[in-house]
Amino acid sequence: MPAPTTASSSNRSSSVFDTWLSTAVPAVRALGRPVRPGAGGVRFAFYGRISTSEYQDPVSSRAWQIESAQRVIMGRGRIVAEFFDAGTSRSVPWRRRRRAAALLTAAAEPGREFDAVVVGEFERAFAGGEDRRIIETLRSFGVQVWLPEAEGPVDLGNPTHLALLMMLGHQSQREVLRARFRVRAAMAAQVQQQGRHQGGRPPYGYQLVDAGPHQNAAHASWGRRRHRLDVDPVTAPHVRWLFARRLEGMSTAGIARALNERRIPSPGVYDRVRNPHRARAVWTLRTVAAILENPRYTGRQVWNRQFTDHREAVPGDKRSSRGPVRVWNRREDWVICPDRTHPALVSDEDFTAVQEITVRATPADGQARWYALTGLLVCGICGRRLAAHWVNGRAGYRCRHGHTTAHPASEDAPRWLYWPQARLVEDLIATHQNLAGLDDADDLAAYLRQHDLVVTCGRGTPTIADAGRPWVQQPRTRNLEVNNRQGSTNPIPISLKRA
Repeated sequence: MPAPTTASSSNRSSSVFDTWLSTAVPAVRALGRPVRPGAGGVRFAFYGRISTSEYQDPVSSRAWQIESAQRVIMGRGRIVAEFFDAGTSRSVPWRRRRRAAALLTAAAEPGREFDAVVVGEFERAFAGGEDRRIIETLRSFGVQVWLPEAEGPVDLGNPTHLALLMMLGHQSQREVLRARFRVRAAMAAQVQQQGRHQGGRPPYGYQLVDAGPHQNAAHASWGRRRHRLDVDPVTAPHVRWLFARRLEGMSTAGIARALNERRIPSPGVYDRVRNPHRARAVWTLRTVAAILENPRYTGRQVWNRQFTDHREAVPGDKRSSRGPVRVWNRREDWVICPDRTHPALVSDEDFTAVQEITVRATPADGQARWYALTGLLVCGICGRRLAAHWVNGRAGYRCRHGHTTAHPASEDAPRWLYWPQARLVEDLIATHQNLAGLDDADDLAAYLRQHDLVVTCGRGTPTIADAGRPWVQQPRTRNLEVNNRQGSTNPIPISLKRA
């Protein structure tokens, strides 16, 4: 009868197994004989990468990449160092990747612990033609680069390897474009034909609710669920009130001011989880206008209203980006489901009526407004551009120093600056000999633009300065105030000079 297994014997068995596992060396069979790497094999540094740590599993992704790398070096060396970038796009250059930059720094050290670099997949390491630059840089340090696609070290002096790198680079770019096209086409079809919610924050007035198992059978078997929009009982009344006030003729700025005065939390404050950077946000004119222009409040699913502009100095090269911004697409590019997919907060008739109010081309009196000096006048107090303003039947320009009608005026704020266009043009032409031949505001605007000039208007004497140079604030003088908040104007002597 076998002796019973005790806890101590179980532990000893585990230790023996762990010892065997740690000392076992993989063997490659060649012509029926095992080949084992010697102690003097090549020392490798492994490099891997994943684009997003939220939607990809770093553990499993690293595992298959390092397995691919080990297949290349098996029998010829061992991995002694690892450099793995998680959450880094392939378009980011090596110098801006945290672990890749550390690898380059380590490779430049004379006492480095590795002799070569091996990657698990070309697309995980390189993009945008950077492969040859990095390989050449590492070679200058005496470090080889091994690729699975090359089945060993890359030789830039080998025409076949150069052709391989070129082919892999084009294939990587093709994969990006192909995936982008397929994803966008699929999302457009899902919205237009199925009315599916494509993720992201729900519009103000709605909340996300469960809509049953995922449409894809495999995803449903994994427990994934669909979501749809439903009415948020807390914020939906504010959206209905907002549309009703607009239909009554209230301005968007007036609606925003009323919401702020009533202390209604703005979308950023109400949804703190999805807007951690907007903890103190208030209602603004743009926020109200965005709600009034959103057709999702009619109960239809909408997609592709905006896109991300990376503002690339070199088109297609994200490394030259000046920072991403969200840009509105044209209405004809929006993807809208013809059927209602969630409860509507406004009727089709009311929504289209609000759009007519928003896009009215001319004022109610039918008189066209023309502001010749728009963009050419700078406030000498706060540095902002003066905004066009129609008052008493004539064109003018004013600066409210950042204040908008969506917020109550502060009592300690500086007085608003106001200049009637006719008075400004008349005084400028009369007091500067170079402008003597000009007739009106259009001529003055053309002269300023031609010579790259702007007019700086402050509490003192306005000046003409180079548009590319910073303006200089004039000393404040109480008896030379340009205006008060009611728009009254005092004549001021004006001198013109180059900055």
